[in-house]
Amino acid sequence: METLDLHRRRHHEVDILVENFVLLEELPVKIITGNSVTMHSLTRSVLERHGLHWEYESFYNLGAIVVTDNPI
Repeated sequence: METLDLHRRRHHEVDILVENFVLLEELPVKIITGNSVTMHSLTRSVLERHGLHWEYESFYNLGAIVVTDNPI
């Protein structure tokens, strides 16, 4: 599974990075947002804009999400 790690990325970079990643890679993919509420929110807004389903990687790891093309 391809992974995008958003650590050390600035908030203004997230929209284009996430959008390009989810549109160009074969789903499912993993996006590591870390524990930043802002980074998670910015990522979710891109996914929702494209109607992509996401869920946490695991109950114990809320800093990584898995994105699929299942409708929301």
